[in-house]
Amino acid sequence: MYKTLTISSVVMILAFSGYISEVPSSKVSISIEIDFPQENIDKKTNVRNPEVEVLEKEKIDVKEEVKTIAVIEKLNEEVLIANHVKSYKSNIDLLVENDKKYGLLEETKYLLDRYFDLLKKQEEEKLQKQRVEKQKLFWQHDKYIEYENGIRGIYLNGYLYGNESFKEKMHDLVFSTEINAVVIDIKSDNGHVLYETKVEEAININSIRVKYSETDLSFYKNKDIYLIGRLVAFQDPLFAKKHPESAVWDKKNDTLYKQGKQYFLDPSDLRARKYILDLAVDACRIGFNEIQLDYIRYPDSQYKYMEFDLESTVENRTFSIQSFLYNVQQELHSEGCLLSADIFGYVLTNRADGGIGQNLESIITSVDFISPMVYPSHYSRGSFGYESPNNHPFEIVTSALEDGIERIDDKRQLRPYLQSFWHTDEEIREGIRAAEDKNLSWILWNSISNYSYESLMGD
Repeated sequence: MYKTLTISSVVMILAFSGYISEVPSSKVSISIEIDFPQENIDKKTNVRNPEVEVLEKEKIDVKEEVKTIAVIEKLNEEVLIANHVKSYKSNIDLLVENDKKYGLLEETKYLLDRYFDLLKKQEEEKLQKQRVEKQKLFWQHDKYIEYENGIRGIYLNGYLYGNESFKEKMHDLVFSTEINAVVIDIKSDNGHVLYETKVEEAININSIRVKYSETDLSFYKNKDIYLIGRLVAFQDPLFAKKHPESAVWDKKNDTLYKQGKQYFLDPSDLRARKYILDLAVDACRIGFNEIQLDYIRYPDSQYKYMEFDLESTVENRTFSIQSFLYNVQQELHSEGCLLSADIFGYVLTNRADGGIGQNLESIITSVDFISPMVYPSHYSRGSFGYESPNNHPFEIVTSALEDGIERIDDKRQLRPYLQSFWHTDEEIREGIRAAEDKNLSWILWNSISNYSYESLMGD
């Protein structure tokens, strides 16, 4: 077997032999056939293709070069890290170095100290102003605590107040006893607004039934009688029928939910909340010192088909009541009035919300006073260990108030409604004694304002 090879070195041999001219312009291409046994070349010789050797060498050189570059980069990185660590300076070091160069640090410290002193002074002035404003706001109430040992009030039925003989009788009672506060209906259980309100919603639903005027309120204020306006909140037949979408809905019967003649508004409904807030602010402006919200709760029922804007859970109920009270309180404070809320008596003892959204700890933070209805007749048999609670007014009122006092920071916020019905004069005085033994203010409740001198005069 033969191979055809082109070998440059053979050219020289041929040149010496005279086959190739040495003239530069002469160009000869020669192909020489040499007979090499292929097997002998493969087995007996060590001849390799020089081009292959070059390629392999270049591969090795590239690998070595890459390896060298990686080592160099690693060394450079280590050097950079070392230099960074060596040259690192903390914020304090930089400040000190800057101060040595420019001498500004001491001056900056002086300016900063003055700046923070100014901020502190402004904050103290703001807090002091708030304290003064709060003292002025609360003085209309607290002066009775300071000089008359507390508020001693009675509820005056707003419908009856339009009767002159009733009004005269109540005036005589107030000015011949130690009563120094009266509660008059702003909006009743029937949904009627009992003064000439400017609230557009009340006008639109025809709820106004005027029974007293701003002049009547001025009469009490001029006599230094503390004025509390009772506003029934989330129980309103007129508003519910006019705006069923804002009322509690009966899903089972596809109609308004009601309990007897009572129709409840949804405490989570924005339109219902706005109506109550507007009335509270308007009533404050005609002369009341304090607005007292009654029926500030969900319906006291286990009926499972009631529907609300927000699902009726403990969290939603307590949030709806607390957030609404907070909003009302902020608005009333800006108008110069205080806020109180009527709550069930058992709320002082029960730490849940009773299914109605009334929890003592959540409510007390959003009102100025609470008036729990600690009526012995409303407690069930066995309450506080008494088989017939209504026969033990002093003990029941005392026990209920003690439960409440231990759960609030300032007991002056606690001003109970006391029972002045289904009791003798002596039993009424026992309830009063229970409150006064705790150094608490109080209000007597009788739905038709039927009070006796004897129950208020004592022995």
